[in-house]
Amino acid sequence: MTEETLTETLPPVRHWPAVDLAGTDFDPVLTDLMNEGPVTRVQLANGEGWAWLVTRYDDVRMVANDPRFGREAVMGKQVTRLAPHFIPDRGAVGFLDPPDHTRLRRSVAAAFTARGVERIRDKARAMLDELVDELLQDGPPADLTSAVLSPFPIAVICELMGVPAADRHSMHTWTQLILSSAHGKELSERAKREMSAYFRDLIALRENSAGEDVASLLGAAAGRQEVALEEAVGLAVLLQIGGEAVTNNSGQMFYLLLTRPELAARLRSDPGIRPKAIDELLRYIPHRNAVGLSRIALEDVEIHGVRVRAGDAVYVSYLAANRDPEVFRDPETIDVSRSPNPHVAFGCGPHYCPGGMLARLESGLLVDALLDRVPGLRLAVAPAQVPFRKGALIRGPAALPVTW
Repeated sequence: MTEETLTETLPPVRHWPAVDLAGTDFDPVLTDLMNEGPVTRVQLANGEGWAWLVTRYDDVRMVANDPRFGREAVMGKQVTRLAPHFIPDRGAVGFLDPPDHTRLRRSVAAAFTARGVERIRDKARAMLDELVDELLQDGPPADLTSAVLSPFPIAVICELMGVPAADRHSMHTWTQLILSSAHGKELSERAKREMSAYFRDLIALRENSAGEDVASLLGAAAGRQEVALEEAVGLAVLLQIGGEAVTNNSGQMFYLLLTRPELAARLRSDPGIRPKAIDELLRYIPHRNAVGLSRIALEDVEIHGVRVRAGDAVYVSYLAANRDPEVFRDPETIDVSRSPNPHVAFGCGPHYCPGGMLARLESGLLVDALLDRVPGLRLAVAPAQVPFRKGALIRGPAALPVTW
């Protein structure tokens, strides 16, 4: 495309409110934006100005992988954003670009490899079995979220992080405050400071440890001066918070299974299709509200005939990319035999979620345990009566009333 054919007419700015959506309803504003064009402009509820939004699969992957779009340049800019407290901390891994981003993630990579995740499989399965034992002993009805779907990911991520069991409740409380806009900026920021102080102490204590948990790996890396202590703390906070996202994702997953009994019955009768089915559910689930973190164009870049100028904020929508009909045939249909399934539920590029393997492990263990051990599991209320979280950045049911 030549310089002359680039359009200089900017698309209109579309206000994108953070609507509390129920169930697995897809955001209607995002649907409209996807239909309006591959590159649109949005204004979110907080921050200042507007940002570009990219929704097509190939474009999302391009922006996420292209060094011409950086995260570090977001620092000091009042970019339009979803939450009032979603303000970047200098040095946080989510706002670093390579090579610093690569260096910091390398320090904990061993914990998130296939071997690192498999290291905790047996412990995770044992913790889950205990929770399901208690669920069955207490009998129906029950809230699947509070009984299993919330405590299980908390226990697993704390195990991987090296957080003692006695401190799990504090971690959960802090995370819920950080991940919600409903409590206001002050409480969210205080929770983040308290969690950071906790990890600062824990990482410092593990400086000479040879352990394989994340806190020990970060402590050792800080001791070798490969990472600064504040960098290690920021990464630990991000990983801990991200680990709890499985609660809401698995809540939506089981909401889907329990509102589509034919799908649950198929997974019960044919366990071999469960890995593919989980990947398809991860593709389909609208796991967050609006968008996550922005990038800044570091130079002028052309996307589909639109000039994105240096300094412009750019968002990608992984939710939209996962519904791109050019990549996923019948994207609104849950197809448990879909292959290939190159979804981007965990992102892509340098900022790909490091916990992807861990999330798949937890999802697989949950599906196996609950479908096999509680064969009569079903909703105890009508689907419309399942309450979903309000003001949450990551979507999911606040409770999942079940019986069997």
